[in-house]
Amino acid sequence: MLTKLAILDKTSIPVASKGLDAYAHRGRAIANNIANVSTPGYRRIEVSFEDQLRKALDKELNMPGSRTHGNHLFLGRPELEHVKSEGYRVNDFTTPGEINNVDIDIEMAKLAENEIAFNFATAFIKDRSGTIGEAIKGSKGGA
Repeated sequence: MLTKLAILDKTSIPVASKGLDAYAHRGRAIANNIANVSTPGYRRIEVSFEDQLRKALDKELNMPGSRTHGNHLFLGRPELEHVKSEGYRVNDFTTPGEINNVDIDIEMAKLAENEIAFNFATAFIKDRSGTIGEAIKGSKGGA
């Protein structure tokens, strides 16, 4: 079991980790869309994430207020821990393939784009973790 290092909360690793979760979710949605390219009436799935993340990182979005009940909406800038990807069915009833609203070429392009983002976030976390580990060990130079 890994213990959570409080120092990591002060880095960009939690943001990249949220990205990994979203990219994995998006990858599953795209795979589902591709699998259903020939299913009559199927509506493709999209995943939203970036707008929520942008709001959570926006230092200027600061509205005073507090939640007094768990069902109340969040005010102002959301905390990073509350940011999560959300899948939804697209109500675009265009039928590129005359069967449903899935265009295989678009889905394949989205899959490639998502894979690049996932690989970048993975490499970024690996690099940051290594840098932090080296700093903790004191293995790089120094007097």
